[in-house]
Amino acid sequence: MKIVEQIKQPIAFEMDLFEQKFLLSMSSKVALLNRITTYIVNRKGKQMRPMFVFLVAKMVSNGEAIERTYRGASVIELIHTATLVHDDVVDDSNRRRGFFSVNALWKNKIAVLIGDYLLSKGLLLSIDNNDFDLLKIISVAVREMSEGELLQIEKARKLDITEDVYYEIIRQKTATLIAACCSLGAASVKPESDHVEKMRKFGELIGMAFQIKDDLFDYSEDQIGKPTGIDIKEQKMTLPLIYVLNNAEKKDKKWLINSIKNHNKDKKRVKEVIAFVKANGGLEYAITKMKQFQTDALNILNTYPDSDYKNSLELMVNYVIERKK
Repeated sequence: MKIVEQIKQPIAFEMDLFEQKFLLSMSSKVALLNRITTYIVNRKGKQMRPMFVFLVAKMVSNGEAIERTYRGASVIELIHTATLVHDDVVDDSNRRRGFFSVNALWKNKIAVLIGDYLLSKGLLLSIDNNDFDLLKIISVAVREMSEGELLQIEKARKLDITEDVYYEIIRQKTATLIAACCSLGAASVKPESDHVEKMRKFGELIGMAFQIKDDLFDYSEDQIGKPTGIDIKEQKMTLPLIYVLNNAEKKDKKWLINSIKNHNKDKKRVKEVIAFVKANGGLEYAITKMKQFQTDALNILNTYPDSDYKNSLELMVNYVIERKK
């Protein structure tokens, strides 16, 4: 059985019902809107975010998932989908998960409006049901994600990024959404309990490990649907590179910075940078840090009694750092 199916097993019923509710939560009187949202739903990814919501909710409440849990999962997925649609416009990207993106098929103006529509649908789903605590969790996540992206752009211009700043960027940009899924799952069934903050921290640690794993793919020879060296071409400062930059001799550091600033489109030079990072321990260092985040996440999980939901979350944590794409 595929690992994702294994993770999903204890919440298979909830995930099936969630898909029906999620499609309903997107519906509109405008035919064009419905056509586009159906297109989006039919090309969904692994749906890790709603899986986190249901697994956490059921783990902290001895197997309970209530209507509020479904709304929480829908809000997360609506707002996450809105950010993806907007990202494709910003990045001028024509593909998403191997299919044409919304902007590629319907142009930028419609894609931006679809993103806005999904965002408002998510907000109203919470407001109409007085789920203000859930709304606060997701609103904080959206703010942090925007700040993280902008901080990364600001730092890419100067290339003056320390390891601490890097952690802050990935915490905001990636980890905050997974943290929101987990705290939202807990808050949906146990509002204002200690579980909410505990699960937020758990999700944040997984998110940190997830992003470092993504950074490592930039140096991988495997076919993962993303060519190697893409982060270097985009002047994104990732952990393997930061470590090597901070520990390189002056002339090597100068060469690295010059390569990233002025020769990042030169394939040969990018290959040389990748080789330099590999030869100087960048990957080993990043893997050590990633495993530390994984261990810290599992330590939080181990404070809970054994259950199928806990086992699935453990599988999820391990999958994050063992995945091949």
